[in-house]
Amino acid sequence: MNTIKSIKNAIVCLVLLPRFLMAAVMFWLLDFLCIRKRVFLRMKEQEGDVIDPPVCISDSNRLFSMESLKAVWHGHKLDFLKAAHLGHGAPNSEVVQLGDQQRSRILDYAKDKRPLILNFGSCT
Repeated sequence: MNTIKSIKNAIVCLVLLPRFLMAAVMFWLLDFLCIRKRVFLRMKEQEGDVIDPPVCISDSNRLFSMESLKAVWHGHKLDFLKAAHLGHGAPNSEVVQLGDQQRSRILDYAKDKRPLILNFGSCT
């Protein structure tokens, strides 16, 4: 059982690696543009007329940090492993009836040629 889980995790990592590396490169480029902007602003203060650098997302917080890369990896992994995907069939999750605690599936409540509407609310 652990071998199967390890193989599944390895496959997920291999599939997610290109997306993750692309996001890391984008973060590095955005940070590079921020540093470049700061250098140009200092040069402008010293010399006078220097071409304005591109707009910067953030000067104080860096995007290319270990914390942000961990968050991106976790987000990509959650997105990849979710049950519902755009353009695919709806997941048929198990539900429990409140009255008799009987278990059934969501799509068991669907009627022919009628949409099944799920209303998620909260009682506080």
